[in-house]
Amino acid sequence: MKIIRSPQAMTAWSENLRRQGVTIGFVPTMGALHDGHRELIRAARLRCDALVVSIFVNPTQFGPQEDLAKYPRPISRDRALCRKEGVDVCFEPTAEAMYPNGFQTMVTLPIIARRWEGEIRPHHFSGVATVVTKLFGIVCPQVALFGQKDFQQSALVQQLVKDLNLGVEIVVCPTVRETDGLAMSSRNVYLSQEDRKRAVTLYKSLRAGAEVIRRGVTDGKAVQSAMAYVLKKEPAMTIDYLALCNPSTLEPLCDVTSRVVLLGAVRLGSVRLIDNLLVILPWGLPNRARRL
Repeated sequence: MKIIRSPQAMTAWSENLRRQGVTIGFVPTMGALHDGHRELIRAARLRCDALVVSIFVNPTQFGPQEDLAKYPRPISRDRALCRKEGVDVCFEPTAEAMYPNGFQTMVTLPIIARRWEGEIRPHHFSGVATVVTKLFGIVCPQVALFGQKDFQQSALVQQLVKDLNLGVEIVVCPTVRETDGLAMSSRNVYLSQEDRKRAVTLYKSLRAGAEVIRRGVTDGKAVQSAMAYVLKKEPAMTIDYLALCNPSTLEPLCDVTSRVVLLGAVRLGSVRLIDNLLVILPWGLPNRARRL
């Protein structure tokens, strides 16, 4: 496996392979890799001839009071995982290489990024959109893979690629979960032993919302109430938001449609957790669809 730190060297490597007709896959990460990343890497490996994984803790997506300084950076372990999974290049730029002296340009956010996470973390998605645009320009992939766990981020990236004609196919892979259902996240290491047991409550609340939809409930407020009821049983959790949304636009829904995404974000001690469930009713709403 090759380690590249220079953006110019990364682009040169990719352009050489593309001239030979090689398909390049890309998995952008901030490191602290876990089995969710492993599944993205494996999915990319099946789709592409060559595979690049970036490991870059992007400072522009962290707010002033967020965890940039303490974000986990186990680079040796990350490289070992990449080697084991057959990654061709680990791209590990420095912040100075990505944002050199005089850097001025940031990507303006589309509407899809202004609600939910965008409202709670106003600096976050501008940094995400900017770094993803830069990474696509540097790595020059034909295909890039993201996880559904960060549903709004994936929606933003798809909008970005469409609006700016970036020419990258975006593949969104299902959320990978622990055995109890907790969505895998690099920030899970911050949870205390007791909070780790509590953390799965967010997933349970989303499942409760999905269950009432499948039973025929169409009223959005009733679905939100079903989710909130589960979370309120765990007083250590503070709810940032629980939402029932159109999966394409992330606009909130008053009434259930045949495709909805349930979004949730909570705070547990010093840790903030996000999760989602996509609910698809292939044959439309049940005949007994009702409001509560």
